[in-house]
Amino acid sequence: MTLMSALALAGAMALLAASPGPGVFAVTARALASGFTHGALLAFGCVLGDLVFLLMAVYGLSALASVMGEVFIAVKYLGGAYLIYLGVQILRSSAHARTLKGSSESALSASFVSGFFITLGNPKVILFYLSFLPTFMNLQALSGADVVLAATIVSVVLGTVLCAYAWMAHRAKALFTSPKALRRMDVGAGSAMVGAGGFLLLKPL
Repeated sequence: MTLMSALALAGAMALLAASPGPGVFAVTARALASGFTHGALLAFGCVLGDLVFLLMAVYGLSALASVMGEVFIAVKYLGGAYLIYLGVQILRSSAHARTLKGSSESALSASFVSGFFITLGNPKVILFYLSFLPTFMNLQALSGADVVLAATIVSVVLGTVLCAYAWMAHRAKALFTSPKALRRMDVGAGSAMVGAGGFLLLKPL
């Protein structure tokens, strides 16, 4: 992969990553509700899911995605249901109680896993990479270095964009201190999380 194609891939990934979708909504909602760390971990989970599909596309494993259709369906429904559960928890709990609970290790790992489920529950991502990557590289003549570079670009760009959403959401909440304003933001965050889960459940494979 040439320098120009690598830069073009990075720019295209940045635009795609910034586009509104269940990942962006979930990261923003999680950061609003539980802070930047949770939002960032959810973002990293999304990145890991993208890397799985990226490598499957690069190594011609799209057929495997079809064979594993039932597994992906299960992951999709588990992920969607869990996002809805998190959203409901945000809507039902007070900011103070959630802050105390949100610091636990299990809650942190749950943020990461839910991000992973968001991407893994949409196996069409592999078809996206199969059609998207040839614009920037020849999938039939990739070296190991090219694969590492492509994976690094996707990881860094996608992770940076999603973490930027998490940081902006966290900073936005920090500007509001009144209980009424915080409650409104909680309602917005919980609703967005439920919406992301519902989108994942209803979106066809």
